[in-house]
Amino acid sequence: MTEATIQDAHKVDALTFPYIYEENVPIQLRDGKGLVRCNVYRPKHDGVGRYPVIVTYGPYGKDVHYSVFHPESFAEIPEEHHSAHSSWETPDPGYWTRNGYAIVRADELGTGQSPGLLDTMSRGTAMAFFDVVEWAASQAWSSGKVGLLGVSYYAGSQWRVAALRPKGLACIVPWEGMSDYYRDRCRHGGILSNTFIQFWWNRQVVTNQYGRPGRAARAWGFDTIEGNLSELQLVASRRDQNEDNAAHRYLDEEYYASRDYDIGDIQVPLLSVGNWGGILLHLRGNIEGYLYAGSKHKYLRLITGRHDLPFYSKQNVEMQKSFLDAFLKGHDTGGWTTGEAPKIGLVLRKGNVGYNDAEAEKQYPCRNEEEWPIPRTKYVKYFLTADKKLSRADSASETPATVSYRAPSNLKQPQLVQFVTEPFAKETEFTGHILVHLNVSLSSLPGEKTTPSEIDLFVTLRHLDPRGSEIFYTGTVGDPVPITKGWLRVSLRAIANGHPHHESWKPHRAYLSSDVLPVEPDVVYPVEVEVWPTNVVLGHGHRLVLEISSGDTQGAGLFEHCSDVDRPRELLGGLNKIHFGPNYKNWVQMPQIPALGDE
Repeated sequence: MTEATIQDAHKVDALTFPYIYEENVPIQLRDGKGLVRCNVYRPKHDGVGRYPVIVTYGPYGKDVHYSVFHPESFAEIPEEHHSAHSSWETPDPGYWTRNGYAIVRADELGTGQSPGLLDTMSRGTAMAFFDVVEWAASQAWSSGKVGLLGVSYYAGSQWRVAALRPKGLACIVPWEGMSDYYRDRCRHGGILSNTFIQFWWNRQVVTNQYGRPGRAARAWGFDTIEGNLSELQLVASRRDQNEDNAAHRYLDEEYYASRDYDIGDIQVPLLSVGNWGGILLHLRGNIEGYLYAGSKHKYLRLITGRHDLPFYSKQNVEMQKSFLDAFLKGHDTGGWTTGEAPKIGLVLRKGNVGYNDAEAEKQYPCRNEEEWPIPRTKYVKYFLTADKKLSRADSASETPATVSYRAPSNLKQPQLVQFVTEPFAKETEFTGHILVHLNVSLSSLPGEKTTPSEIDLFVTLRHLDPRGSEIFYTGTVGDPVPITKGWLRVSLRAIANGHPHHESWKPHRAYLSSDVLPVEPDVVYPVEVEVWPTNVVLGHGHRLVLEISSGDTQGAGLFEHCSDVDRPRELLGGLNKIHFGPNYKNWVQMPQIPALGDE
């Protein structure tokens, strides 16, 4: 579609809604690289005239109403966040204009009413977001200060654009948003996380591609202003995340390298909000983003609950508003600009309150800390034994032994081994980063003609009550999840010890094509597996379970790793073994937080 075909569809409505509504405002991108269309919602004139701006930029459709996108979720959020223009995972314009903010909601390049190449999470789309931020800061109705606020995609995109430092950007609030495209989202430990990408792409992105026919008929926003594109044109105008992530495996390939950035380039104040239950997508990124952003004023909050609802709860919205007021309006009632606000705020998962029950989860206690990881953390090791126990005693077996399980496996037919502690003698809290050290090998199955040459390790931590029943926590979509998970493709076991993000409690891997190491049958390889950070409080009589498997197990939910392209049987099919003996210690290192008075 040529530039000459672009139409002027800008409309202004100052009467119908309790705010001024501008539809399809064109934002010209720098260097003649096209345009992005946005909707603007701003307070009606109250003598102020210039307002701080909250910007969102994403692919789900600025014109797709929340009640259409996810009707069940919309019915559960507070009425004060219901308006004629409510939209999934974004701040509601009704609420925020009432509180003295303008909202700019932009359709990402190649989606909704914004023409161009649909290439989500790319450098090109981040640069377009950069232009949107600078445009918002320069408008006559803008105070010149811009903040970013949104959930999931609308959080993950904040890290990238903030690292570009657009003029006018004053603060960001990435709420449950990955900061590392490769490690957090696409390739856990180097293993392709394919089912969520497929679900997300097919339901939420392609359905809103610029030029997609039938959107209005499905109430999925409006039809494209310039008309429909043919299927051939649609395919030619997008980069398919399913195809690209399956085709590329390493961070030094252009596809992934072009999406990488230096999180240390972020200088603006930030409030990073992660969710303990987001164990397969966003949690790691919120914590990594907090740790390594270069911001002077940065804060971390770790919450519980489903992925969609906490963002709109009264308590959390008040926190959002307090933070934004401080950096966008200069009204600081929370100590954000002075450092008086707690650096870290934690919800503690103590007790069995069930899952997907927001009211019950209010029983969880909260605590503030001043650093992450918590400075008083004691890293304690639990050693695996050949009889499938987890023991604090560091007593290596004098007799060589193995524990084995078949590979590969999947969520429907898991193959796993579990190692279990004795009941805890007293209440014990673990909060922080977890590391698992294993000595592993593989061999062919009897009668099999193929020789395996890879091991995919899937690690899960589970919590048992005194009766031996598992305690589950609320996952991303309200599903029951265990404490946490971790992964490693053994050919990518090389650790970048000299990298500034490498820590004794968290190995850093570069995942480069040059890092690939051989995995040969009957050779024992010592490996360290990064398990995503967590919080759990185990009561008296409770037990901890370390589960090792060759594929997804309970708790994977939407986020399976079952691509036949990435995990073919001829590569993985065999017997995976964990080795014990005088030269082989296997352990899980847990971040224990001493009880007050025990430090």
